[in-house]
Amino acid sequence: MGNERAPFTRHLRVRRERGHTVLELHGEIDIAAAVEIIPYLDRITARPGARVVIDLSGIDFFDCSGLRLLYRARARLLDGGGELRLVCAHPLTLRVLKVTGLSRLLPPRPTLDAALEQPEAASGPV
Repeated sequence: MGNERAPFTRHLRVRRERGHTVLELHGEIDIAAAVEIIPYLDRITARPGARVVIDLSGIDFFDCSGLRLLYRARARLLDGGGELRLVCAHPLTLRVLKVTGLSRLLPPRPTLDAALEQPEAASGPV
C-alpha cells in the first residue's frame, strides 16, 4: 500500500499486517456494500504476488454478493501469482461457505492470527 491512504468506509477497512494486506469487512455485505468494496478489492488484487487476508469477523450479514467478492478476489490473486486467506467464525456464514463449496477452495480460519500463521498457498486450486 506504500504511501497511499488506507480506505476506511462503512464496510471496509484496509491495513498491512505481517506482510499481508488485510481487508476487514464490516456490517451487512450485500449488493450495495459490494459496489462500495469492489474498487478497493480490484486495486489490491491487481498487484502481482499480492498476499491478502479477507477478514469477515466484523460482518452481520453475508449474501451472494459477498460470495462473489470472495470468488473475484481469489481468481484475481491466483491469476497474478498471489495468495488469499480468509478469516470467518460466524456459524451462518461458515455454513454458506460450506454449502457453496468455497470453504474447500478457501479454507476459513477462526482468527486473523490463525490465518496469518497458516502455510503458504492455501488458496490454490483444488
